[in-house]
Amino acid sequence: MNLKGAKIIDGKTIAATVKEKVKIEVAALNEKGINVGLAVVLVGNDPASRVYVNFKKKACEECGINSMEYTLDETTSESELVELVEKLNADPKVSGILVQMPLPKHIDEMKIINTISPSKDVDAFHAVNAGKIMIGDYDFLPCTPAGIMELIKSTGVQISGANCVVVGRSNIVGKPMAMLLLHESGTVTICHSRTKDLKKVCLDADIIVAAVGVPNLITKDMVKPGAVVIDVGMNRLENGKLCGDVDFEKVSKIAEYITPVPGGVGPMTIATLMQNTLTAASGVVSDQ
Repeated sequence: MNLKGAKIIDGKTIAATVKEKVKIEVAALNEKGINVGLAVVLVGNDPASRVYVNFKKKACEECGINSMEYTLDETTSESELVELVEKLNADPKVSGILVQMPLPKHIDEMKIINTISPSKDVDAFHAVNAGKIMIGDYDFLPCTPAGIMELIKSTGVQISGANCVVVGRSNIVGKPMAMLLLHESGTVTICHSRTKDLKKVCLDADIIVAAVGVPNLITKDMVKPGAVVIDVGMNRLENGKLCGDVDFEKVSKIAEYITPVPGGVGPMTIATLMQNTLTAASGVVSDQ
């Protein structure tokens, strides 16, 4: 047991450092006459999506990135959304395009994602970018997994050779997270709802990334002393309080390092989006 309690991985501070570097580089591009612009498309009036979009707009302001918001009605057709994305693909003022998920049920999310030009796909969800991540030759990384890698590296803990458990298999976090850890020579296990004896698997982990959206799923009896625990979950309880996928209060007494919710992974996700937008604007990204 960690008698002193886990060291908190401060995502806010690390994210601020990333954004400050982006701000300097954006200013340098502006001096060369190169615009850095992020187009964010929001369909419908999902409250959580509105909050996320506002966070992204604020980060753009902090970094000197031109933010363009396109707010569409819930009843917007799939063809109308495709038409907008294609227009943004062709707009030289738009460096990066982000379509806020989830979309209304009548719109095929994968069709919209794959309509975005891979060179402007700052979420790195397009099939081309997902494939590049698989082979380790990528232009962009999905914002949350890339941010998590920075958080893990900030601890000084060696990823190479470590037992890494990713709880969750989404295309947005779980799968790319596993690939990034694998590229750093971690020994990776991906767990999900069908995993037998999750506790046993997690107890062997040097690094745990919890990303399933189940409040307090990871409990103290599932974590070995000295582990690094990254909590991607952002769940709102009936009492209105936010909590992650990890029982922070109790697990923090066992783990060596742990991310809080909020203030851990979230700020790094936004900071990485700013970095990806900068990369897109720099002209080094292709659609191939």
